[in-house]
Amino acid sequence: MAKILVVDDEQVLVKGIKFNLEHEGYQVEAGYDGEQAVELAREGSFDLIILDLMMPKIDGLQACLRIREFSNVPIIMLTARSEDTDKLIGFEYGADDYITKPFNLLELKARVRALLRRSGAAEQKQDGGALTAGHIRLDPGERAAWKDGTAVELTAKEFDLMELLMRNPGRVYSRENLLNVVWGYEYIGDYRTVDVHVRRLREKLELDPASPEFIRTKWGVGYYLANRTEDRPS
Repeated sequence: MAKILVVDDEQVLVKGIKFNLEHEGYQVEAGYDGEQAVELAREGSFDLIILDLMMPKIDGLQACLRIREFSNVPIIMLTARSEDTDKLIGFEYGADDYITKPFNLLELKARVRALLRRSGAAEQKQDGGALTAGHIRLDPGERAAWKDGTAVELTAKEFDLMELLMRNPGRVYSRENLLNVVWGYEYIGDYRTVDVHVRRLREKLELDPASPEFIRTKWGVGYYLANRTEDRPS
């Protein structure tokens, strides 16, 4: 049974989300401000966190950033603001998904199921064999990553994106393709979301993020994983 933390200062909303997720069979704990979100995340072993953007004490972005200091748990951000720049900032701070208020609880539950499935918390993990590309190593079974032998923490979306590229070296994916495959639903918004995640992967996994050896750009098309060292990295 997956364990979920829901944090929002709107207690009626938290009650509704908690009721609906428990009805789906999840174990749910609740919090009502940003500091409590960090404390509960540190003390508990959660499979997913639903975190409001605007909260007392510290906001959701700061809470997300602090949680990322000690946990790689998937995080869904809730917000009353729909601007693409807000979403990009949320991804920069380590969020894995974003949903705008008011939202349909059926949509939220679908997002929860999809993110838990991709993080491996909703089903028994299976070891599909380690994937390697030069100094980069990924273990899908353990959902672990290494850079030149050193463990690297990836968010759920970063891991899914990198796994997709490593399983299909040389195949070029457009931003739209990556959103549909990795995010698992039709994303309506700014495709720069993919750019943010690719940049973070390069910073975490490439020896020289400014001149990536493996996580490449096909200009005007999208991204791909180089299956060999090329003369002109991009």
